[in-house]
Amino acid sequence: GLLQVVKQYVRVPVFVMIRPRGGDFLYSDREVEVMKADIRLAKLHGADGLVFGALTEDGRIDTELCTALLAVCRPLPVTFHRAFDMVHDPLVALETLISLGFERVLTSGCDSSALEGLSLIKRLVEQAKGRIVVVPGGGITERNLQRILEGSTASEFHCSARSARDSGMKFRNPNVTMGASFSAPEYSIKVADVAKVRTLNAIAKNIL
Repeated sequence: GLLQVVKQYVRVPVFVMIRPRGGDFLYSDREVEVMKADIRLAKLHGADGLVFGALTEDGRIDTELCTALLAVCRPLPVTFHRAFDMVHDPLVALETLISLGFERVLTSGCDSSALEGLSLIKRLVEQAKGRIVVVPGGGITERNLQRILEGSTASEFHCSARSARDSGMKFRNPNVTMGASFSAPEYSIKVADVAKVRTLNAIAKNIL
């Protein structure tokens, strides 16, 4: 439903993330069935690309599963998401993704944010030599984007560009949370911030 509505209102390419649950990236057979079904439905409803990631239990790219999922995704372009940041050896993993045919890889440089993982991101961009697009992501804001783009020499970036908006609810029950105690407040909504997007785009255009 979200994809169908988004496609009605935006003209930029829409890439759909295929992630059947939170947690790790080691998927069961049933979860793989869900992922394949999600990919088919996303393609049916206008997705311009797909995003997924899958690992083996020892922290390597799951080449068998990725190959199977890529086959379902084609002919659309595919990005390997931040499951990459959980791999045992990122330099080896990058070559695996290139050999499998992924167009992009999203990474924070195997650290808690792209800024902290900047040196590895730069190394990955250099290693890629244009064979795959290395996309820095994780904690990117208008305050650090210039440093990350210049420091990594990356040509693309990923960020949420969100801000919090207060709920329009007048009646509020303070005793109930819809999820774990550490989840987001029930009466605060995360939305894409147009001003942030414009600022980030301006910064990027000035550098790239």
